[in-house]
Parts: sequence; structure tokens; C-alpha cells
Amino acid sequence: MSQRNNYNYSNFENYNDGFNNREYRRRSPQNRQTASNRPVYNVNRNNRRRSSRRNKKRTRNRIIIIGSFTLIIVLLIALFFVMFKGCSSDRIKTSANVSKETKSTGETTASGALSNGSQNPSSDGDLLSPATFVTPNIADNNDENGFNSFGIYIWNGTAYEPFGGDEDKAKTYANTINGFADKFSSDVTVYDMVVPNHTEMSLPQRLKNGEAHSTSQAENIKSIYANLSDRVTPINAYNLIAEHNNEYIYFNSDHHWTGLGAYYAYSAFAQTTKQKVLDLKSCEEITIDGFTGSFSSYSESIKSDTVHYWKLPYNVSMDVYYSYDTFDTYSSPYYEYAEAGTSTYGVFIVGDNQDYGLTVLRSESEDVAEGKKIAVVKESYGNAFVPYLTNNYKEVHTIDFRYFSQNLPDYCEANGIDEVLFINGVMSASTQIQLDSMSTLF
Repeated sequence: MSQRNNYNYSNFENYNDGFNNREYRRRSPQNRQTASNRPVYNVNRNNRRRSSRRNKKRTRNRIIIIGSFTLIIVLLIALFFVMFKGCSSDRIKTSANVSKETKSTGETTASGALSNGSQNPSSDGDLLSPATFVTPNIADNNDENGFNSFGIYIWNGTAYEPFGGDEDKAKTYANTINGFADKFSSDVTVYDMVVPNHTEMSLPQRLKNGEAHSTSQAENIKSIYANLSDRVTPINAYNLIAEHNNEYIYFNSDHHWTGLGAYYAYSAFAQTTKQKVLDLKSCEEITIDGFTGSFSSYSESIKSDTVHYWKLPYNVSMDVYYSYDTFDTYSSPYYEYAEAGTSTYGVFIVGDNQDYGLTVLRSESEDVAEGKKIAVVKESYGNAFVPYLTNNYKEVHTIDFRYFSQNLPDYCEANGIDEVLFINGVMSASTQIQLDSMSTLF
């Protein structure tokens, strides 16, 4: 086999001249003669004829290719149209099914207190159903955006806490509550309420889809309720809150709801449990201006708040426990000496009981059956909620799971309590450390 070193490079000494001469003659038809000594132009004419035939053939081939390609495009468009039409029909059917669970409320009206305990549900379902969630009608009169500040979104002078819960967190919360319910005796009725926050009810969807990214709290709470066992009765407060979302039901500067927001949640509880709803018109409304809540320091543009509460038309005493047998007694579930500032939300049951986690409200209402009691397991969202329950229970045992150290089933049995309500803000329900804290009650 030849090797590169065997090449005789001397054969290529005259390569360039020979190549150029031969190539020049080959490529220069004017210097060539045919066998019959015809002029070169005859050769060029034959070449033109052959070139003409080739051009016609190329044109015909191009026409065939373009026609075939156009036909294929037309067929693909027709096929796509048929598929799209079929898919559209499927989506229409799917939307029809979803609409039975997720409905628009239309125009929100400020109807005030629900004194008769009634609610006008949509034609497709009961607003108290744990499977029915309406869509809040959120006012958005401009296209202005807000800004983020340390994880909080500020828009139009109000602070919003984005929500990031998902399906797994919803199932974890539901399974946790199911486990708690199984630890009570069979004669104890267990309820669960998860409360949406301000972001869900007042921040436009265009912002929740964008720079204030927040997932659907309706879907999260719906998933929680769907995964609760038969031992737990879900309380859907979402819908009544959504129907009044353009009222003053959340604070601008704080992560809590107002006394009015808590009232609508209480109304949902009373209606679900077939009890009379307290009429706010029978109460005396008191206001405290100048509340600067937990988000006030995030931006100077955040508006301050007014705290509203309603003095009940019957006497209520309140025992705030500092140990097993040490407590202070108040003549109202509201701390009437509360002032403007950062702690004004403490007007509700004197705030969180961080000493022992137990506050007991005792109602003197003549409309309440003697001996009727309920335990409410809560974090701070429950503070504004529990005073209304004195309209329906002689004793409301308010247990802050973050500070209460007793075994809850044993406590209920010792105190003759046969109803237990777990109430959590949606942020708390999606936080594992809060669930772990509740687990210490069992």
C-alpha cells in the first residue's frame, strides 16, 4: 500500500503551468473547433437550446413542488381546524362543569348585617357548600401597579401578603385536622374553617398573575375541604366574605381582618350549624382611629386604619388565664381601653394570651341554652371572631394553640365541651410550623 513518503513531488513541479494551460483551453470555447470545423458559436447555440430545455424542466418541477407544498399546507390547515373545533367543544363542556363550582357573584352590594341568617345563593348551588366557591368582584379602576417591599406587595396604599400554597400543603393541613378529630370521643362535633386573606379578596388578578404572584386561595381551601374526613364539618366562610369584599373587611396596614370581616365568617358558621345569626343592628358600634398594623413599617405610603367593634346587647364576662388557676376577669370580650397605635387589634379579647393560651368567654344571653359550650382552637385571626359566638354559646373556650399546653381532648372532656372549631388563616394553614404547634395539643 502506498505511503505518503513514497510520493514523487518532482512530478508536480510544472503543475501550475500545465494546469492553467489545459484549463484555459478547456474553458475557452472560442479557441476550440469541432470535428467538422464548425464555428464555436454553433456549439453555443446548441448549448442555449439545451439550457432552454433544462430551464423549462426546472420551471415545471418548481411548479409541481410549489403546487404540492400548497396542497399540503391546505390539508394541514383543514386538519388543524377540525381538531381545534373538537377541542373547543371539549373545553366548552369542561367549562360548563367547572361553572357549577366556581361562579361569579356579579355586583357586590353592601347589605350590612344578615339579621335573618339568610343568604341568596346562586342558582347553581348553596353558598355554604364546601364545594362551591364564588369569585370576588374586585374593584380595579386603574392600570397602576404597586411595588414589592420585603415580600409584601404595596398597592393603592394597602399592604398585601402573597399566598403560595399548593395542593400538597392543602392535603397536609386536611390530614392534620383529620388526625386531630380522631382523637376526640365520638360525641364531640369537630368543625374546620380556613379564612382567606386580603390578597385573595382585594388585589386584582392581573397583579396576582404578575409581580405580586399569588396562587388561588379558593382552590387551596376547596382542596382542604375536599380532603377532610367525615369526622370534620367544613365551614365555608369564603363565599360570604367574597360577597362583601368591597366593604371594609380587611385592614390596609395589617395582616388581619376587621371586626366586620370576622362577622361575615361568623355568619357562615351560624348558618352552617343552623343557629341564629347575631344582628349587628342590635349592637353598639365603637371605632378607634389611628391603627398602624404589622405592615406599616414596610412603606410610608400605607394608609392607617380604623378598628370597629360592636358592643353586644347582653353581658359577657371574660377570664384570661395566666396559669392553671390564675386569671383576670373582664366585663367584656373587648378591651375598651385600647388606643391608636400598633396594638389596636388587641381590642379583641385583649389580644393573644401568650402566658397560658386560654381565654374563656361566658355569655349571659337569655337566648342561649344553658350549658352549651364550644372550644375554638385559633391563632390571632380568631380574636375578632370569637366574641360573636357568645350569641350562640354560654361558654366559648378560646384556645391559642401556640401557647396552650394541656391535652385538648382531655380538657374538653373535663369541661363538658362537645363542639370544637379549628379556625386558621390561610397563611397559617399552609405553614408547617403552625401545624406542628397545633399537634402539641394532642
